[in-house]
Amino acid sequence: MSFEWPRIHKWEERLEQEITDAVYEVVFDHYNISELTELSENDIAELEEFRTHDLGEYSPYQMGFSNLINMHESETWEMNEGNNEVDDE
Repeated sequence: MSFEWPRIHKWEERLEQEITDAVYEVVFDHYNISELTELSENDIAELEEFRTHDLGEYSPYQMGFSNLINMHESETWEMNEGNNEVDDE
């Protein structure tokens, strides 16, 4: 009988969430913020620099920083699009 790990994707999802939560906690504490949208473009650039140059290429925290940066871009875009829709009316 070959080795199997039923529902391994659930374990992977949980680990990714734990890593992402840890990144959020450290970033929020460092920048003394309570909302992701409070990060400036300079802050995001610093985080991208850290992710690219200080973290190892295969560090599991790469995905946590990527998740945070992507979520920031998404939330910032949504805020800006919402403001544009109000301006257009």
